[in-house]
Amino acid sequence: MDFFTIYIQGFLVIMVQMTLLWIVSIKIKNVSIVDPFWGLGFVLVAIHYYFSAEGNPVRMKLVLTLVGIWGLRLFAYLLWRNWNKEEDYRYQQFRQDYGAERYWWFSFFQVFLLQGFLLWLISAPLLAAMYYGQNTTLNVFDYSAVILWIIGFVFEASGDYQLAKFKSNSKNKGKLLTSGLWKYTRHPNYFGDATVWWAYALFSVAVSSYIPLLSAILMSWLIVRISGVAMLERTLKHTKPEYKAYIEQTNAFFPWFPKKKK
Repeated sequence: MDFFTIYIQGFLVIMVQMTLLWIVSIKIKNVSIVDPFWGLGFVLVAIHYYFSAEGNPVRMKLVLTLVGIWGLRLFAYLLWRNWNKEEDYRYQQFRQDYGAERYWWFSFFQVFLLQGFLLWLISAPLLAAMYYGQNTTLNVFDYSAVILWIIGFVFEASGDYQLAKFKSNSKNKGKLLTSGLWKYTRHPNYFGDATVWWAYALFSVAVSSYIPLLSAILMSWLIVRISGVAMLERTLKHTKPEYKAYIEQTNAFFPWFPKKKK
C-alpha cells in the first residue's frame, strides 16, 4: 500500500477508538475519559503503521517500541490520576455553557473528533519512519532521536512522578512544587512530552522525510500555547499566590538553572 492509503486507514483506526470512547462518555457523563486515551491512541495507530508499512525492520521495531513505552506509560498515569474523580473542570464548563441536554452530541465534535484529528495529524512521523528508508540503515539521526527520546521521557515521566508524590503528601496541600526537575522548569512533563515528539520527527528525518516535522511543530505549539503550559499558567497565577515568585526564578518551558532571588 502507498503512504497515504496507510495514513487514511490510520485515521479510521483512531476514529473507531474515539467513537467508542464518546459512547462510553455519554453513559457515564464524563468526557474526561478521553485524556488517558491520548497516549494509547498513538500506540494503536503505530501498531497499524507497523503491520502496514515495509520500511527498515530495525527502525520500525525501534520506533514502535519507543512509542509503546511512552504511550502506555502516559495512558496508565492519566488513568490512575483521573480514576474515580469527577469530570475535569474544563468539560464541566463546556457542559454548562452548551447545555447538558445537547452536550452529549456536541462533545463528539468538540472533544473526540477534534482530538482524534489532531492525534492523526501528529502521528505522521511515526508512519514516515516505518514506511520509508527500506534500504537506509540506522544513521546519526536515528541515534540522535533515541538520545533525545530518552531525555524527553525522563523529564516527562520523572516530572509526573515527582508531582504525584508531592501531591500525595497531605502536608503539601495548597503548596507549590519547586524541587527536583521542577526547580529548573515550571513544566518538566510538558517539556519532556514535546522533546519526545521531536525525537519521533528525527526518525522521519533519518529516512529523508521532512514534511512530518510539521507534526512536531504542531505538538509543541499545542503544548506551549493551547492545552498545556498556557492553560495551566493562567490557572496557577490565580490559585497560588507564590507562583509569581516562582515565575521570576524559573523558566517556563526549557530547563535552566533558577535565577537568583531579587
